[in-house]
Amino acid sequence: MSIRRLTVPLLLACVALAACQRSAQDAAPPVETVEVASPEEGGALSTAPVDVASTPALPVADPGPASVDWSPMTLPTGAASISCELDYANTGDGDVLADFDRDALHEAMADCAERGVFRLRFKGRVTQEFTHLIQRLAAVAEDLSIGKRVLDIDSSGGMVEEAIRAGDVIAETRWTIWVREGAVCHSACVFLLAGGDTRLIGGRVGIHRIIRMSSSATTRAELNRELRAVYGRVRDYLERNGAATAVADLMMAVPNRNLRILAPDELKLYGLDGVNPAQDDLDRLRLMRKCGEDFVVRRDAYVRAFDSSCSAPDRDVEQMANCGLELRGKFGFPDGQCPSESPLSEFDLVDALTAAAGNASRLRILDVPAAEPRPAARQPRSAPTPSPATARSRAAAEPVEAAESSADDQAEAPVME
Repeated sequence: MSIRRLTVPLLLACVALAACQRSAQDAAPPVETVEVASPEEGGALSTAPVDVASTPALPVADPGPASVDWSPMTLPTGAASISCELDYANTGDGDVLADFDRDALHEAMADCAERGVFRLRFKGRVTQEFTHLIQRLAAVAEDLSIGKRVLDIDSSGGMVEEAIRAGDVIAETRWTIWVREGAVCHSACVFLLAGGDTRLIGGRVGIHRIIRMSSSATTRAELNRELRAVYGRVRDYLERNGAATAVADLMMAVPNRNLRILAPDELKLYGLDGVNPAQDDLDRLRLMRKCGEDFVVRRDAYVRAFDSSCSAPDRDVEQMANCGLELRGKFGFPDGQCPSESPLSEFDLVDALTAAAGNASRLRILDVPAAEPRPAARQPRSAPTPSPATARSRAAAEPVEAAESSADDQAEAPVME
């Protein structure tokens, strides 16, 4: 066969291959990278000493009451408020915390004891004071038997080591983490997501390289050896909390003056959105013991069906909730033996759909009770009109009394700036 006869088929094949490659490239979502004005204002800053030979792990923070430091403190790089409501759109963020001693926090959270849930709105950098705040609030929540804790965060980052310590406390004391619309969770803040039981993300999550602020390195090789030790700690933290260690590798490739914004699919792929897989394993064991194997099988099947039928980017949370409430009857929920562990059980225990969950993107397994909104500043206010989801749950289910939240099998989670 002559070379001339081969030329046309080969040319057509090359053209077709190039067209397929262009089509695949066009179909792939663009990677979004943005510049940051000053990484030092947030970022992922590392100051802890490292041993480049042994790469020691950071000590895991003890969330127990005996370990809480109650010495006087302030929040110089952040602002915090406490609310017993999830409906931040209508009731705001509650009362601003000005005093952080035990008595003041007891008073601030006392009204939340009846509800069994409180929400911490924090806006600022992740520092040692933030870690202490999380420890103190978790201790007071235990005193008041408040089993549901929500961290509603807006942070550009902070100290890597403190993010990891705070994340360990968050994991051990069972927090849900929100990054609501208009908020950000950049840099070290991403480690906080890894620590949460459930993560609801409506804002933007971004990562970049860790900055060594206390290094004595004089060459690139020396600095890289120190950074490898720091990233070793980060990988260990991510791994033990069910997040992908690939997050650490991706961070290393992004200059610290830029931010790599993670797309929704990437957040799920890296284990930073939705239910924490490590905690889900623990919960499955607990539910197996308490509710039986059949319950766990039906629950897993329901979650898969919800993801395929109800969870979609073009739906708001109330639409997803309505879909989920209609769907769960097919799987035998609410369960007679374990009603409070059943999917979307919060709708069986409350009178109104919570607007805060409606504004957070993916309600799926929030598992936080809601109630008639209370005034943020103790002002009388008319009750909201029940949502369609609430009306349906009232008509479909027998009235039930809210059970006390179970505090067993709490797990740790890391925090990162």
